[in-house]
Amino acid sequence: MKKKLVLVGNGMAGVNCVEQLLKLAPNKYDITIFGSEPHPNYNRILLSSVLAGDAKMDDIVINSWDWYKENRIMLHAGHTVNHIDTNARTVSTDNGLCVSYDELIIATGSLPFMLPLPGADKQGVIAFRDIKDCETMMETAKKYKKAVVIGGGLLGLEAARGLLNLNMEVSVVHLGKSLMDRQLDETAAMMLQRELQKQGMKFLLEKNTERILGKDRVTGLRFTDGTEESADLVVMAVGIKPNVALAKNSGIQTNRGIVIDDFMQTSAPGIYSVGECAEHRGIAYGLVAPLYEQGAVLAKRLAGIETDGYHGSVVSTKLKVSGVDVFSAGEFRDDVDTRSVRIQDEFGGVYKKVVIRDGKVIGAVLFGDTSEGSRLFAMIRSGEDVAGKEKEVLLGDSGPAQSGADRIAAMSDDEIICGCNGVSKGNIVSAINEKGCTSVNDIKACTKASASCGGCKPLVADVLEYVLGADGVKTVKEGICACTTLSRDEIVEGIRSMKLTTSKEVMNVMGWDNPEGCSKCRPALNYYLGMVWPEEHEDERESRFVNERNHANIQKDGTYSVVPRMYGGVTTPSDLKKIAEIAEKYGVPLVKVTGGQRIDLLGVKKEDLPSMWADLDMPSGYAYGKSLRTVKTCVGSTFCRFGTQDSISMGIEMEKRFERLSTPAKVKMAVSGCPRNCAEATIKDFGVVAIDGGWELYVAGNGGTKVRACDLLVKVKTEEEVLEWSGAYLQYYRETGKYNERTAEWIQRIGLDTVKAALEKKEDRAAFVERLNVALAQTRDPWKEILETEKLRAAYEHLPASAAN
Repeated sequence: MKKKLVLVGNGMAGVNCVEQLLKLAPNKYDITIFGSEPHPNYNRILLSSVLAGDAKMDDIVINSWDWYKENRIMLHAGHTVNHIDTNARTVSTDNGLCVSYDELIIATGSLPFMLPLPGADKQGVIAFRDIKDCETMMETAKKYKKAVVIGGGLLGLEAARGLLNLNMEVSVVHLGKSLMDRQLDETAAMMLQRELQKQGMKFLLEKNTERILGKDRVTGLRFTDGTEESADLVVMAVGIKPNVALAKNSGIQTNRGIVIDDFMQTSAPGIYSVGECAEHRGIAYGLVAPLYEQGAVLAKRLAGIETDGYHGSVVSTKLKVSGVDVFSAGEFRDDVDTRSVRIQDEFGGVYKKVVIRDGKVIGAVLFGDTSEGSRLFAMIRSGEDVAGKEKEVLLGDSGPAQSGADRIAAMSDDEIICGCNGVSKGNIVSAINEKGCTSVNDIKACTKASASCGGCKPLVADVLEYVLGADGVKTVKEGICACTTLSRDEIVEGIRSMKLTTSKEVMNVMGWDNPEGCSKCRPALNYYLGMVWPEEHEDERESRFVNERNHANIQKDGTYSVVPRMYGGVTTPSDLKKIAEIAEKYGVPLVKVTGGQRIDLLGVKKEDLPSMWADLDMPSGYAYGKSLRTVKTCVGSTFCRFGTQDSISMGIEMEKRFERLSTPAKVKMAVSGCPRNCAEATIKDFGVVAIDGGWELYVAGNGGTKVRACDLLVKVKTEEEVLEWSGAYLQYYRETGKYNERTAEWIQRIGLDTVKAALEKKEDRAAFVERLNVALAQTRDPWKEILETEKLRAAYEHLPASAAN
């Protein structure tokens, strides 16, 4: 007769333990699971991806309803267990259900810590812990504009990024001097802050909240220093606390968490605990990898398999927010008995630090490039001796002991490879030996390892090579994102050959793994479709980034930057008057001349954007777009005694010719009136330099963090030839460039000779220009789109409820 096993808690830790138990002893228990939420088991780590729009609720479900049925598990979703009778061995729920058990697992997880502030009970003050919180944030973003996240840790920053993607203005309040101060040192924290500020987050550091303002609904926060911050939504992400109420009220020993031994046994016979609610040797873990390690030990215990028990975990943290990669593990702060190896490149956005004590790696912090995270974490866990080769840990190969195969061989089968999904080395080895997995993609499909953040992919590859040998591993090519294995060229060819005109069609017909796509592929598909079918494809505005949707650049304080177009940097007194009057009318705090010879109105409120554009009645300078930004000019022969050609007229004509043209990435141009090159034309995407009797055309320069001087494309004699070559060049770049690939990267990939050959014949240039003209014919001024959208919205809001529905 089977024993009765009851699991209280339908979360990641408890259900993962059951999954492992089913593999070890599939017929030993009748299993009943209670979960307070009305959902099947889901990946709480990926809630931030749902909030950010990169995944849907269904995408984060780990075990579907069918999984419970297939494994003959009785699931009581939406039932909260409120009492355990340790003598009678029964559990009772809030719905009056009473179930007996032989063995019981308590996996009640943790509760978000809500600061006991005056006003914390107001409407619009929430935590970020479950699906309901996610839904509340998404609904709030439809009606309100300003959010404040209290807490600059991992969870707080992920919530803030998601709220930005929902088009809200976001401020992050943090008590400490630096972000993620439990995971990062000050250098990495500062680099992270700079990057997130670029994305639009505002930070209020060393701020202690005194009270939450508002009558019924929150309107803001007041800090102990007397300052205030407005808010329509307040998200508390200041930490978690083990959910011990059930155990404590049932007479089970608790401290900060439910006290357990090395075999997950509580103080009550037959009752075990795993996960965030459990406290082992004085530590309650809040990260997922230790919880899976605990579950593996308990699964063996319940299956009757001998185990050494659980001896604690070395933890690591990974953060990936809109392209920001951060990794932290072990003891990352310097101490009197430690020494560190560091690499710091602030211009390239990379920082690496390894902390060493007594010849062993004990901690690491990586920012920007986290590819070595798995390797370093394995070294921390294994206690590998690096004495005498400390520098090589970061700066180069440290010898045979550093090989992936040796490191995998030293790992036990219980060690977790994929922290997001609780996949151990043993799980992956079994998938290889028993299911014939030969690639990282196969392992992902079989075990879910690397299916979430992807940070463990190098370690998964090492396990494959360790088991199969280098020749036995199948290499599967990477696609433009995790949703597909198709390359840019394959996608464009499919769009052309199958006459696909919408992103939905592409994802459906070409077999996207994620049928909704992600924030990486959706804007790319929108561009490729518009490039291939300029007349047929309707721009998918929902796929564009926040700056493009609002036709302005979001700033670190949540306001926007408005840049009207000034062709060739030339303006008139009347336009200057208009700009000045509008800056005064809307209270613009800063008016600045840009490096591209424009006037930038900084600090504009989001709600003022439509009316400001209408009052300006000027074309947008596209300072936010993947398109032509500016054509910088010098005064040329019009005024300068050195000028050989009219650079102002040439620049204005080029800018008017190509404005609003969508390109794979931003494009900057310049025209200099003589070889003195005052307009800096030789570090632009396309530069024109006047010479005696003609023009030199330069291409693929970059003046950003990776400066690249232009290559000379061709010398021409007339202005008509300048326009012909520049148009053909832009169209060739549009048709062959990868989305988000600047011309400097593009030309290094395909080669200058390839570009010259493509544009050499006049008939080929004419064909490129003809296709360019078709694309340009579809463009329109964006502020008019804003006005039309606002008029529709206003009309909709004034409709009676019945008509609106």
